[in-house]
Amino acid sequence: MLVFDRVFKRYPDAEDALSDVSFQLEQGEMVFLTGHSGAGKSTLLKLIAGMEKCTRGQIIFDGQNINRITEKQIPFVRRKLGLIFQDYKLLQERTVFDNVALPLVVAGNGYHEIARRVRASLDKVGLSGKETKYPITLSGGEQQRVGIARAVVNKPKMILADEPTGNLDPELSAEIMDLFSQFQQVGVTILIASHDKALIDKMHNRVLHLDHGRLLQG
Repeated sequence: MLVFDRVFKRYPDAEDALSDVSFQLEQGEMVFLTGHSGAGKSTLLKLIAGMEKCTRGQIIFDGQNINRITEKQIPFVRRKLGLIFQDYKLLQERTVFDNVALPLVVAGNGYHEIARRVRASLDKVGLSGKETKYPITLSGGEQQRVGIARAVVNKPKMILADEPTGNLDPELSAEIMDLFSQFQQVGVTILIASHDKALIDKMHNRVLHLDHGRLLQG
């Protein structure tokens, strides 16, 4: 599903953000990516999503070399990915329905298909009946659930989550992790960047540990 083969990433006038990183994720696997602030976690996720290109090495996602795709191909690769962020990145002036529908609108789906899949995604994350609400009226945990519904509405093969529980208390964090486990059970590959050691220890999943851009274990 995902292979990093001796990947380096260097920004101009800076040290390597990632240095000689190699690992592999299988379909349906849920893995944590951890490390200190600045260790390279967000950079690694951006490389998978095609937001950045590696300086050296290969990144193979679902059979495609991410470093060799064109700008026009990037949107098609991203349709296979669900992206989840710590700060939710919701459109505050749009309803919950519109926020979740966005990937489907971009992909050119018709209204009836969009409505069906948005409601199904909201039901999966426990937000049925919240379609007409605005993000500002929701709790932090509910806003993160909207972000997750948006990430899975396009039925992605892989979810990338960047500190998805960073703004949530332990109880809500556990609920979000339970949602991820449910998606994993139906074959979705999940990579979660997190510094929450207590949460990671509870989950008993494989851990990739970055230290100053180098992978220590995995």
